[in-house]
Amino acid sequence: MKDEPDYHAMLQVAVAEARRGLAEGGIPIGAALFTLSGELLGAGHNRRIQENDPSVHAETDAFRKAGRQRSYRDKVMVTTLAPCWYCSGLVRQFQIGTVVVGESVNFAGGLEWLRGNGVEVIDLGSEECVRILADYIRNNPEVWHEDIGQE
Repeated sequence: MKDEPDYHAMLQVAVAEARRGLAEGGIPIGAALFTLSGELLGAGHNRRIQENDPSVHAETDAFRKAGRQRSYRDKVMVTTLAPCWYCSGLVRQFQIGTVVVGESVNFAGGLEWLRGNGVEVIDLGSEECVRILADYIRNNPEVWHEDIGQE
């Protein structure tokens, strides 16, 4: 039997990215793209505020940093927060096979749509991820409500 990837260890890479984004003054959402064997291909964080660029979501940042791959079906996108429609579309467009989510409490995103389209979705229900973003939302309601639905 094939060993299951260590999704919790993968999530810690995304959490470190979220904390990096927060330290830069941005929204604390991080992501990383891995192979099924756990090799890190690229990691990134939400930089929409820092770069005044609405397209720099955590998942797109990690995806871009991973560079071109022959196939994405055997890749794992790990993100601290359920992906928005934009990032869910990226997952479908490139046929990323698995999405691991730190949390979907603060934002549910397109998880059911992804599942309905054959993507394996694993929600780890990380209290750390819930807390990081909930604290940000509480302290920055105007930013979060301005951007809701965009991440």
